[in-house]
Formats: sequence, structure tokens, C-alpha cells
Amino acid sequence: MANFTVKQWLPKSRISLPPSPAPEALSQNANPFVFNVKSFGAVADGVSDDTEAFKLAWEAACHAEESGTILVPKGHIFLIQSTIFTGPCNSILTLKVDGTIHPPDGPDSWPLNSSKRQWLVFYRINGMLLEGSGLIDGRGKKKPHKAIRFFVSSNLRVEGLKIKNSPKFHFPFDDCQNVHVEKLIIKSPALSPNTDGIHIENTSNVIIYNSVISNGGDCVSIGAGCYNVDIRNITCCPSHGISIGSLGNYNSRACVSKITVSDSIIKHSDNGVRIKTWQGGRGAVSKLVFNNIEMEGVRNPIIIDQYYCSSKNCQNQSNAVSVFNVTYSNIKGTYDVRSPPIRFACSDSVPCTNLRLSEVELLPSHS
Repeated sequence: MANFTVKQWLPKSRISLPPSPAPEALSQNANPFVFNVKSFGAVADGVSDDTEAFKLAWEAACHAEESGTILVPKGHIFLIQSTIFTGPCNSILTLKVDGTIHPPDGPDSWPLNSSKRQWLVFYRINGMLLEGSGLIDGRGKKKPHKAIRFFVSSNLRVEGLKIKNSPKFHFPFDDCQNVHVEKLIIKSPALSPNTDGIHIENTSNVIIYNSVISNGGDCVSIGAGCYNVDIRNITCCPSHGISIGSLGNYNSRACVSKITVSDSIIKHSDNGVRIKTWQGGRGAVSKLVFNNIEMEGVRNPIIIDQYYCSSKNCQNQSNAVSVFNVTYSNIKGTYDVRSPPIRFACSDSVPCTNLRLSEVELLPSHS
């Protein structure tokens, strides 16, 4: 198992850790029911297919009349194929990963009837804790797939896990409500594209705290349909920063509101805090607060781009996702001199409005 810790990857900073939120029912639940995947037939040698054992353990815990824990025990490696774990379950469920889990070596070797775009999916879950001292290894490199996806679920808590080498997004949350993410370590190579650490889409009431993310995509990315999101004490090093968007692709409507990013560090990254929207889109991005953020050697510390285009073939269009009521305060540090520290590329037809900056101090990096 890879041996890395939060302390090892957390850069020194003047920013102190905020207190952890008060314990919730998900954490306090005393579980008399433990469903060890080895008891359901898992071989746990890292080579044999343990998918069926995980499915059986899930079904048993999901249908139990009282809250149960699916245990992935320490000291073992489990190979799992692309799998969907479906709810709703009878009660709150805990998946405790203390060992290592990984997929086969690349989607080309996965069964023909399995998804090549996602690995482990949790669908229609209401009340789940995913935690543990173990490692989730996406074994990236060959073809893009999402590592851990929560879809159409609510009342979720993900805490204390280490995940590395997802070929695409590490933790996407799609169409979810009431999500609490804390104390994660996410690590992929700096040159691994689109390996966003935590991605949320059509998801509301989200807390993302006290995590360390090193990857080749956005550290945290927020897609359309998200509101009431609090991001605090995140360390991105290196990454593409914390992004709102991209929004409005294919002339779509996209709305994002009430997002706060605070007490965080972004080091040696392509971007710091970014808002990116496509021409031709509709909708609005509003009520964003970026506060108390430390930058070190960041190429684009503060950027709004209403002309975002991932290719060279985008045509000019008059419609745009509007951007307004954005606050930047106490953002300090150094920037890579290849780009200006602040860039507002606002639409001519739907310009950015009500942008407020205070105590922003960004100096050229000497490295």
C-alpha cells in the first residue's frame, strides 16, 4: 500500500486549520452489524476478482434492519470490476475501507458488459458514510474512467480516505444533496489531464473541508446546478486550482450560486480561483466569495473567462452565462510571471458586474 499522510503533503502555511464540524449521526452511529467482505468470499490477493463478494456484502448490509458497516479489512488488496452499488437501503450504511481496493489494469481488461467510463458508482443512496485508513487506487494511465461516483444520492459523508491515480475524476457527485467531504488525500501525476479531485454537478448543500489534492486537473470543480457550497482549508499542490465551470457548453443553461472558498492554499498550479464559461451559454453565476487564500507560484491566481474554449474552433456568440456579485478578499502570495496575476475576460454583451476586490496582494515569483 502507498504510504503517505496528510502531514507529509500539507505545505507549511500561516493558515490554521478550522475546527472540524460537530460530529453527526453518521459518525456517532454504534454499529453492531459488521459485514466483512472476506466473510462473503473475497480472496484479497489483489489479483483474484472480489467483485461478487463486495456485491454480496453490500446487499446484506443494505437490507439489514439496523445500520451496518461493510468492512474492507486492513492488510489486504482487493480487485473490483466496474460496479454499481444501488440503494435505497433500509438504514444508514457505512463502507469502511481500511485495506486497498483497485480495478483491473485498465478498462480494456474489464468484462465486456461493464462500464468503461466509471468504476465504482453509488446510486440512489440516502444516508452513507464512506471512510477508512486504506487506499483507493484507480490505476490510471490507460483509458479515462471516473473512480468513485455518487449519483442521485443524499446525506453523504466521505472522510479520511486516500485515493490516487484515477484516470479521470476522482470523486464526482452528480445530482446529490447534503454532502460532507473531509480529510481526503487525493494524488495523481501533475501531467494527468482531467483528473479533477472533487467534482460536483447539480448538487447542493455541500461541505468540503481539510483536504490535500495533487493532480493534473482542477483541485475542486463546480459544475452547473450547484448552490450552497462551503470549501475550506483545501491545499492544492499542484493542480489547475479551484474552478467554477466550465459552464454553458453547447449553448446550455447553467446556474451556480452561493459558493464560498476560504482559508486555502494553492501552490505551483496553472490556476488559482477560476470562473470559466462558454460563449453562447445562458444562466448565471452569482454570490461567490473567495477569502483568505494563499497563492505560491500560481500562473493565473484570479481569473474570470467568459470566452472559455477547450479547442481552437469556438465561434463568437453574443449569449453568455452572466457573472455577478463576486468577492475576492485577502488573497496574497506570488504568481508565475508568464501570465498576469488577475485576468477578467468578460463578455462584451453580458459583462461581469459587481466584482469586489479587497486586500489582494500578488507579487511576481522569483523562482
